[in-house]
Amino acid sequence: AKITKIDNKTLAIREIPYGKTTTTLIDSILKAIEKGKIKVRKVEDNTAAEVEILVHLTPGVSSDKALDALYAFTDCEVSISPNCCVIDDKKPCFLTVSEVLKRSVDNTLGLLRKELLIRKGELQESLHFASLEKIFIEERIYKDRNFEQAKDMDAACAHIDERLTPFYPQMIREVTQDDILKLMDIKMARILKFNKDKANDAIARMKDEIARIDRDLDNMVEVTCNWFRMLKAKYGDEHPRHTELRNFDTIVATKVVEANEKLYINREEGFIGTSLKKDEFIANCSDLDDAIIFYRDGTYKVIRISDKTFVGETERSKAEKKKAEIIHAAVFKRNDKRTIYNVAYRDGKDGFYYIKRFNVTSITRDREYDLTQGKPFSRVVYFTANPNGEAEVIKITLKPALKLKKIFVEKDFSTVTIKGRQSMGNILSKNEIQRIGLKSHGGSTLGGRKVWFDHDVNRLNYDERGEYLGEFHSEDLILVILKSGEFYTTNFDVNNHYEPGILRIEKFSPDKIWCAVLYDADQQGYPYVKRFAFEPSTKPQSFMGENKDSRFVLLTDEAYPRLQITFGGHDSFRDPQEIDAESFIGVKSFKAKGKRLTTFDTETITELEPIRRPEPETEKAVAEETEEKDTEKENLDPDAGKSQSDIMDELTGQMKLFEDE
Repeated sequence: AKITKIDNKTLAIREIPYGKTTTTLIDSILKAIEKGKIKVRKVEDNTAAEVEILVHLTPGVSSDKALDALYAFTDCEVSISPNCCVIDDKKPCFLTVSEVLKRSVDNTLGLLRKELLIRKGELQESLHFASLEKIFIEERIYKDRNFEQAKDMDAACAHIDERLTPFYPQMIREVTQDDILKLMDIKMARILKFNKDKANDAIARMKDEIARIDRDLDNMVEVTCNWFRMLKAKYGDEHPRHTELRNFDTIVATKVVEANEKLYINREEGFIGTSLKKDEFIANCSDLDDAIIFYRDGTYKVIRISDKTFVGETERSKAEKKKAEIIHAAVFKRNDKRTIYNVAYRDGKDGFYYIKRFNVTSITRDREYDLTQGKPFSRVVYFTANPNGEAEVIKITLKPALKLKKIFVEKDFSTVTIKGRQSMGNILSKNEIQRIGLKSHGGSTLGGRKVWFDHDVNRLNYDERGEYLGEFHSEDLILVILKSGEFYTTNFDVNNHYEPGILRIEKFSPDKIWCAVLYDADQQGYPYVKRFAFEPSTKPQSFMGENKDSRFVLLTDEAYPRLQITFGGHDSFRDPQEIDAESFIGVKSFKAKGKRLTTFDTETITELEPIRRPEPETEKAVAEETEEKDTEKENLDPDAGKSQSDIMDELTGQMKLFEDE
């Protein structure tokens, strides 16, 4: 179906799929609404001569997501499987569209080859006789005494054959009796009008055409392509295409289904579900989602989200006769390679401590898995879930013991390789660990997500199609500037829809300074210039002001823009004026009016090549930024600023308290 967005709350369906009616299509939408797949307030059928089904969305629902959901959960998208049966070699067979096209093109190539061969044969016959005729006339064979005094036709033909014998090696083919008889049929008027130069030109043209045909026969694929191009150029305008060629992204139902439920968990009693509204909230979800749960004993599993499910017991907790402690629960994203789990665990009751990083992309639902080595009484001592592969630095405090000189150890998760979920991990410590605390947050070790924008379909993708926008981290945004003078920012989710009329789309930088020139309708239409920085805004805002009659001239992100004003009308006698925008006006809000460029009549305002460019970032600035980040990390350290004796006293007190309990 062809679905267009009228506004943020209304979608219009103006073409329906083959084999569907407006009634069946609306019924499928109503069923999806009843199941909670889509949040729609009303479906209105305005179909008359043309199809028009209006889908009014519930307030607060994303029109982009609803549009994809219509394709995913209703009959707005159907699959058609053509059953193409043809007769091939006197037998019926089923072919795909590609096979039908291939055989049709091969057949066309064969027909064109036959046509060329036929034409070549005709030319060769004409060339053969033209050569014979030229020799016959130029050598005056028809005036030989033996020819004129021949007693019969056979004698005359024998004489001509004898005279032509020296010329046979240059003939295209063997000279036959019919060729000689044809020479004898030449009328005297033709002989008298014979022109040697014209005959040579005709023979040369025939030889050239035969040579072109030989070249075409050696390049039949290109000849066939040109034939189809000729057909398209000749008949294409009379027979326009009624279907639309377009690339469609595969829509994953779990990504576009309306999150019409909320997931809760009761850790104490061991229940998880959508009906536990008085318990701990986890996330918004849908009835198609799964939940992943990690336990303190090192096991984890994925379950289907329902109203209420008991998850407070594992096979290991049964064997150990202990209650299963849930340490993490979230909505599970299948095939998600960027969510990395950072874990430290104890192997068995008194074993070594290990550290590992892994992801969970696809596992069997309701089956228990183990992130440890499977020994009884293994325990997870540190756990974080990182949606973009972040790697933090942890501070490990070892339990004081004899001959143990160093009780504090730091470990950076970025030094740990991400491996499979079944990997054992690296040894973190062979001594008993008292506690593990976060020293500093880390960045993504996976790097940013590289994003491209495909202008053909106005969609983002990670598949290197279209314009490269850059590498994005979780907090980064995309800036969209429209030709209408509006702008807005979005995240880099591939499910986003972008309307036509995009002037610029790029990675948002809050520090970038832009320069715009416009004719302000509120100020008698005089040209104004303004310099500003865009601000994050999910709602479209205009940098041209509220008056819709204002006219946009140009927008540039050059650091030192230069403008040239060419005057017109009554002021056309004036020389063009050059303006350095950076010194002409300071940086203000995008809502500011700007500064008037001139009161004279203008014909054009164009951007000139800048004379200077921004200087590269200095080493001093980089050093200051690094020092500032190191200070932030130190502030997160719980033991920062404490002496060794103070920390030892604190640990001794904690151990005493633990023994008393």
